[in-house]
Amino acid sequence: MKLSTLRALSPADGRYADKVSPLRDLFSEYGLIRHRVLVEVRWLQALADEAAIGELSAPSSVMKQVLNEIVDEFTIDDAERVKAIEKTTNHDVKAVEYFIREKLGDGPETGPLKDFLHFACTSEDINNLSYALILRSARADVLLPKMRALHTILAGMAKKYAAVPMLSRTHGQTASPTTVGKELANVVHRLKRIAGQFADVSILGKFNGAVGNFNAHVVAYPDADWPAISDRFVHSLGLEPNSHTTQIEPHDWTAEYCHALQRYDTVLIDLCRDIWAYISLGYFRQKVAAGEVGSSTMPHKVNPIDFENAEGNLGMANALLGHFAEKLPISRWQRDLTDSTVQRNFGVATGYVLIAVESLVKGLGKLQIDEQAINRDVSAAWEVLAEAVQTVMRRYGIPEPYEQLKALTRGRPVDRALLAEFIGGLDIPADERERLLALRPEDYTGLAEALANRV
Repeated sequence: MKLSTLRALSPADGRYADKVSPLRDLFSEYGLIRHRVLVEVRWLQALADEAAIGELSAPSSVMKQVLNEIVDEFTIDDAERVKAIEKTTNHDVKAVEYFIREKLGDGPETGPLKDFLHFACTSEDINNLSYALILRSARADVLLPKMRALHTILAGMAKKYAAVPMLSRTHGQTASPTTVGKELANVVHRLKRIAGQFADVSILGKFNGAVGNFNAHVVAYPDADWPAISDRFVHSLGLEPNSHTTQIEPHDWTAEYCHALQRYDTVLIDLCRDIWAYISLGYFRQKVAAGEVGSSTMPHKVNPIDFENAEGNLGMANALLGHFAEKLPISRWQRDLTDSTVQRNFGVATGYVLIAVESLVKGLGKLQIDEQAINRDVSAAWEVLAEAVQTVMRRYGIPEPYEQLKALTRGRPVDRALLAEFIGGLDIPADERERLLALRPEDYTGLAEALANRV
């Protein structure tokens, strides 16, 4: 039966397939094979450039072009050929080596090149660099651009609504007012900080043989500076060398990468839940799409589905990212294979992040602020001015200001008249009394507007 998105096992490749398309050439089996081919060929080229490897001459310009074309023109058909070879080898990395041998063909230069294919490598030398390159590209080319676009949207909203007063709700209770823009600015500030940490995670690679000691290298070429050769090669791929490993790169940097992305997702979950609640309060309305149905039985409903979708997918991403961070740095003795099958799910986790961000951006684009609804709440909450009054009383040395305001306001209705009567009896300078009497809940936002505009 023909495979279609309707028969996909994962929603990332089914329902949400179009949203994760930027990740396919990175995290798919094709993407992994392509990166393995790249590492094998680049290592062969690096060896040819090393003076210490006397038996391998620098390739001719024609052969250089052949080698580069194996990498640069790698196709789906090439990946299919590797998979066909794997059916015989029952080893995915060895199949890549044999594929490159086939591509080199027979000729005066190809004999030595074939002999030095996969020279002194363990499979994990190839795999760890391949995954490092994949995760680096996913970060630079997909995730960070999506993050920056989201930050721009949120920052624009923060500035647009910087001066719109809104009632805070600490512990779900009325609290000192803020502004809509300031609350969004808080999110932007958090996201940008974590995105910076995510961008700064060093991506490491190991290239030191079967158990990390250059054993075979030294036997073959005892006078070569193998640590230096390895470092140069890893640097040439745009990665940072890890000099002390077992057979595997220990994945500590991968855990840092996943933890940073997990923290970013957690802030987005927090945002989704807050926006969901503000929609419930009527602070935001959602643009109605023609033909869209909010409920199969209640025609009036316009559900906050984009934020719910984003929250759910962020949770899926974080479950996987958390497992990666906890599992991958653990390997029995010098190596076990439990990391291999886990790493194949990097694309699934990243896909859920991408799906979530797309949904969140869509949801934000549908929001319409209802300033009247927001103002109704904040303008009626005179009790929040108790904080302001008792703080001014502290300045002028009036005894037990907190206790007096607690007795006046806690657990009872508070209106302007009640506060005005209390303020009128305070022994404070007249101009301070007038300033407090003129204060309204919607004016009591401190520096919220300025802070929102600073994001």
